[in-house]
Amino acid sequence: MEGWLLYLLLCWPLAQAGVVQDFNHVERCKDSLYMGTPPRGYLNRANKKICQRLQDRPRYVTLYDPNRRMPLYSAYTFKKSDGEKSVDQPWMYEPQLASSLGSSNMEPFSQFGNIQRLMDSQATLEDYADVVQYERGHLNPDQHQADPVDKAATFALTNIVPQFREFNIGPWAQHEERIRQRLNNYCRGTAYLVTGTTTAGNMIRRNNNNRVGIPEYMWTAYCCTDYDHNAPYLERYRFPAFGAYGLNDRVNNAVVEVPLKTLEKFLKDRMEVDKNFQIFYSDCVSDEM
Repeated sequence: MEGWLLYLLLCWPLAQAGVVQDFNHVERCKDSLYMGTPPRGYLNRANKKICQRLQDRPRYVTLYDPNRRMPLYSAYTFKKSDGEKSVDQPWMYEPQLASSLGSSNMEPFSQFGNIQRLMDSQATLEDYADVVQYERGHLNPDQHQADPVDKAATFALTNIVPQFREFNIGPWAQHEERIRQRLNNYCRGTAYLVTGTTTAGNMIRRNNNNRVGIPEYMWTAYCCTDYDHNAPYLERYRFPAFGAYGLNDRVNNAVVEVPLKTLEKFLKDRMEVDKNFQIFYSDCVSDEM
């Protein structure tokens, strides 16, 4: 009996691959991260690590702030695509944020019974119902995926933050498309992306309660160590890694592209991270370079 109990304790983290203790196993989304290593330096131990799964397969990684009910970042591998956006996808939630006994797969909102437990643990569709100035902005965008199920998996509210409409459909959408084209054309191997948020404390409120954190800035970075060394210089110098950030606002919201270390320096002053904050393992420098 003791041996069986020990087996359950050892295997439980592998079986329950929704909310996880770490990402260091394939079933816990390790393959979504460069060298299997997540961004380091986040200080808040209450943040939840989510292996975003759909149809029993890991799709991407999210670090989630349950107090602000918002993702701090999503990390994923880029898939070459034509950039077509999905339509009529159902929005989904993460069952294991609401209950440790919940499914390890994201599920449509219509399938959850205890609405109060759901509301306590994460953002819901109702939080976005009466805030017309904001749109549901993806961190892992569906147009950076090719497989229909990978695209569908991006429609989880744990991968969504409130973005001003002018920013979401303007500079941010233009940057997502710019990165799609760059990686399509010049990244020969696997491209790893991390897209995240900073917050100044502003919240979406509902029924006089703070509900969902509103990002002050959006930021993103990619890592592709196997790239076309004959690419035009204006593209080539942005490899193997580069970053960008933009103010989530109606005006003055241009997305600025910067080297990876410049982005990290910018973020250290605006996030709950320590001095060792690092987006990619070894700054996306492979042993072969």
